[in-house]
Amino acid sequence: MAVEDGDTREEITALRDDVVRVRIGRNGAMPEDASWAVLPEARQSIVAVVPISSETSVGFRTKSLSVEISKADLKMTVRDVAGKVLQRDALPINFKGHSFQISKVMPLDEHYFGLGDKTGPLDRREEAFSLWNTDAYRFQESTDPLYKAIPYFMTYRAGIALGVFLDNTWRTSFDFGKTNDGIYSFGAEDGPLDYYILYGPAPKQVVETYAWLTGKPPLPPLWSLGYQQSRFSYVPQARVLEVAERLRKDRIPADAIYLDIGFQEKNRPFSVDRERFPDFTGMLKQLKQENFRIVAITDLHIAKLPNLSYLPYDSGIAGDHFVKNPDGSIYTGKVWPGPSVFPDFTRQQTRVWWGTLYRGFHEQGIEGFWNDMNEPSIFDSPTKTMPVDVVHRIDELGFVTRTATHAEIHDVYGMENSRATYEGLKSLDPEMRPFVLTRATYAGGQRYAATWTGDNSSSWNHLRMTTFMLKNLGLSGFAFAGADAGGYAGTPASDLLTKWMEIAAFQPIDRDHTEEGTGDQEPWVGGKEQEDIRRKFIETRYRLMPYLYTLAEESSRTGMPMERPLFLEYPDAASDGHPLDLDLPASGEFLLGHDLIVAPPPSPEELDRYVAEFPTNHWYNFWTGEELFNVHASALHEGQSTPAAPLTASLQPDPQTVPVFVRGGAMLPMAPLVESTNETPQGPLTLRVYVGDDCQGSLYLDDGKTTAFQRGEFLRMHFGCEQKGNTLSINISPHEGSYKPWWTKIQVEVYGGQPNLSRVQINGKSLAMRPASSAGSLSFQIDDNGSGADLVLQ
Repeated sequence: MAVEDGDTREEITALRDDVVRVRIGRNGAMPEDASWAVLPEARQSIVAVVPISSETSVGFRTKSLSVEISKADLKMTVRDVAGKVLQRDALPINFKGHSFQISKVMPLDEHYFGLGDKTGPLDRREEAFSLWNTDAYRFQESTDPLYKAIPYFMTYRAGIALGVFLDNTWRTSFDFGKTNDGIYSFGAEDGPLDYYILYGPAPKQVVETYAWLTGKPPLPPLWSLGYQQSRFSYVPQARVLEVAERLRKDRIPADAIYLDIGFQEKNRPFSVDRERFPDFTGMLKQLKQENFRIVAITDLHIAKLPNLSYLPYDSGIAGDHFVKNPDGSIYTGKVWPGPSVFPDFTRQQTRVWWGTLYRGFHEQGIEGFWNDMNEPSIFDSPTKTMPVDVVHRIDELGFVTRTATHAEIHDVYGMENSRATYEGLKSLDPEMRPFVLTRATYAGGQRYAATWTGDNSSSWNHLRMTTFMLKNLGLSGFAFAGADAGGYAGTPASDLLTKWMEIAAFQPIDRDHTEEGTGDQEPWVGGKEQEDIRRKFIETRYRLMPYLYTLAEESSRTGMPMERPLFLEYPDAASDGHPLDLDLPASGEFLLGHDLIVAPPPSPEELDRYVAEFPTNHWYNFWTGEELFNVHASALHEGQSTPAAPLTASLQPDPQTVPVFVRGGAMLPMAPLVESTNETPQGPLTLRVYVGDDCQGSLYLDDGKTTAFQRGEFLRMHFGCEQKGNTLSINISPHEGSYKPWWTKIQVEVYGGQPNLSRVQINGKSLAMRPASSAGSLSFQIDDNGSGADLVLQ
């Protein structure tokens, strides 16, 4: 549908029944129809609509939405099929020079989430933000902008969710009622007015639709879910080996060690300091034998070293791969190696060239790469980045071949850097799954890289902020994200490092990282007592690896984040439909998948008792197996046999642990302890059954390394249970896929709802051995030959 008002033309297209695209052109012309973020197949999708019109408006209906445009001022209203207003323009679109601003009515009970890893509260309401990728070292709660530009947010009102994505790579702004009461707005200083409305109504549907629009994260290698040890920098070579040896000696499970810029010759990317690392290849070989993967930093700036046989510079000059000043000379800025030049990642041929630079490291056995400083960060610039008039040359499928200033490219530059790395690694070894970690990115960047929250600080407040930032990153497409555990800037107190490592063990990326000049920050720092606590949580992460990897595979299929706000899974938990995460008792909590709630104190440094909130009425203590019904006796209403949700529990902070709870009805797969994901677990798979409603679970497994899963070499299992009277039935599905598991037996552990057991039947036959009972649980072991099993406990 197209409408016009003078020289303004508005085109509204239904890509799906639940997805609407709005494009507005000025001066009688529409902007270029191209995108760095939106997948071509999504952008070109279209569904049939039913036109609607009246004296004052025109519009259309889909099976899910109706869209109306006022003939007088082009103000738009979007409703659901029941006529409920989902979004309404508050003002006509405001054009001012090259900039524009779109204003929407902001209901009193509407909440806003997303925009990536912005600081501040989880809810963006009454806040305003600028999106302009910035090296924000030592950022604080009021710092803005930060490292990423993800111009996407979710509105949430009375349990109904809507997504809004502004596809504009210029500096953008978002104001959720901070400036004008009752109005939220978004806009850009230049560029196309092109935005998408994604209807749920459930928030999970919006998340999955955003993944349909901008892409899903690839399935990561299994090792990237393991514990990762880093600092700026582990030097010399002997120090790297010393850290690896101590991790193994102290039996602390770990999978990766990072090499920051200190391993490079004079901080020059793609080089090695042969004085500090005299046997770099031998070191890598030794670490691989000890089941460590190496993640090496490769900043995007290339040292400007003419006539010194520095391959990245020489080959980049030969291929004309660097961005230029307006006068045609190559732009130079100072970064870690000194004067540096910068690849023009908007050219597909430049991205191909960049990928070839990894050949040497790849052949030496480095398996992960870290793209840092890619906002881009420039030391000798008053803006901390490139001048906005630096020239890029767009040569990309789907785009008009043209030049563009850095003002247009800045926010997409870091994403295209990580894209070049990811695609280069895929080209070097198509069978292996790359691991790329990026600091700066744009919407859709989840297709190429995991991310982290940047240069945080070693403070209790930064630990608290991490939960908000990671939950919003997850809602913004980045399922695989983390924060520098312990904090990057500064040396954490021992209790802070311990608590941070406890919580990080349940987050998607678990990396301990700190800056140059700080104290040691490895798990053993602070003495044996602290090390034992930290080890326990890392070990718990590794025992949960079957669950974590199953969540990662779900993310790669659906876009669902691993770390989730409560309202994403439980939008109906509150009677008025508000998101529970905004309640003070739940503000420090997060979900790991559908089944685990991690509930540290809202302010983790406080020692006073605090209240945790639950979205349903049946949860178990992960550590003890204890059911929580009795905790909520005070919440019982007269005549009810179970408490009404949301429910609360009073908890006492404990430096040695963090409260974790399991949903009643969860079926958690767990593994024997290993010190690396490259080790084959020895013993049975454990299936923890937490009896309750909607009793189900699943497991996904493959080789954890290659793309063979795309050819059917995977294992998928589904679990279910149901209790009727004194009979508990458990179903274990037959294996799907051709991948052979490491186990031949399953240890079944049942928590809660236990009948008076006298026997267990498997496929109609009695189990030879009687289940073992302990406080709060019972367990028994069965063979798993892949054909599935029906268990009856009586």
